[in-house]
Amino acid sequence: MQEIRTGAASRSLAATGAVLAALAIGLSAYAAHGVDDGQARVNLQTASLYAFGHGVVLAMLAPRTPAGLARWALVGLLLGTLLFAGSVTGGALLGWPTRLAPTGGMLLMASWLTYAVAMLRR
Repeated sequence: MQEIRTGAASRSLAATGAVLAALAIGLSAYAAHGVDDGQARVNLQTASLYAFGHGVVLAMLAPRTPAGLARWALVGLLLGTLLFAGSVTGGALLGWPTRLAPTGGMLLMASWLTYAVAMLRR
């Protein structure tokens, strides 16, 4: 198997993705066992799904993604996930407004499309 050499930025992005996935598992467990309100449980499960999925994507793709447009797309995925899942989680647990969730969702979509363009340019 070929060794993949990665820079500090890629390693940091991958590590952040792994931490995000781990936190998502904890959030999902809390939603399943520690939340009585049905709507809050659904919202927390949605947030954990997005955080886990995108955390795994970051952990897997960041070390293999060259610097440039594709790497910026991964940064966008991280920021979009934090905005979306963070807003939904804050709303469910603390009653905070969730107005940042749509911004996070749009950033996620734009980042995936940016990643697709970057891959087609390679």
